[in-house]
Amino acid sequence: MRCAVIVFPGSNCDSDLYKAVNAFEGVDAEYVWYTTENLDAFDLILLPGGFAYGDYLRAGALAARTPVLKALIRAAERGVRVIGICNGFQVLTECGLLPGDQQGELIRLPIAHGEGNYICDELTLRHLQSENRIVFRYASGSNINGSVDNIAGILNSKGNVLGMMPHPERAMADWMGSSDGRRLFESALNLFPETADAA
Repeated sequence: MRCAVIVFPGSNCDSDLYKAVNAFEGVDAEYVWYTTENLDAFDLILLPGGFAYGDYLRAGALAARTPVLKALIRAAERGVRVIGICNGFQVLTECGLLPGDQQGELIRLPIAHGEGNYICDELTLRHLQSENRIVFRYASGSNINGSVDNIAGILNSKGNVLGMMPHPERAMADWMGSSDGRRLFESALNLFPETADAA
């Protein structure tokens, strides 16, 4: 399976993400520069955390207007899976792929953001809740930035674009403090038959 790790000027988590995904047998991850205009060759597209374009204007605003994002939007419309982490999540909301409840288990993932408070209007929040598109929430008392409804990650309406503020690529092994992030990538990779056995 081919996996794109998008790189913007200012990205600083692309290397972690690249290494995390390449740890899986059968995955061929590669860095893809923000000027790229075609992502047709990829089965999974990852937007890393960092400070794309220094987060000038507002987090993710400039990155959302790059050539690679136009290609990413076309890929997502075809059903290609997309995961945006931290700043990558912000880019996905800025470009319109994700709008600005699931109960589940408690997982431990690091956070590394100063502007990670997801906000949306009341109507959008009701849609996200009623359509079960809120897939990650901060645990009680852990919402350090005041994200509405404790939202830490959401899906688009098709369910193939995920944006999240925590960093699963920094929780791949117990020595990192948690291996819960590995399960997120295993879940995404198991959707592709050729990598299911390797994950």
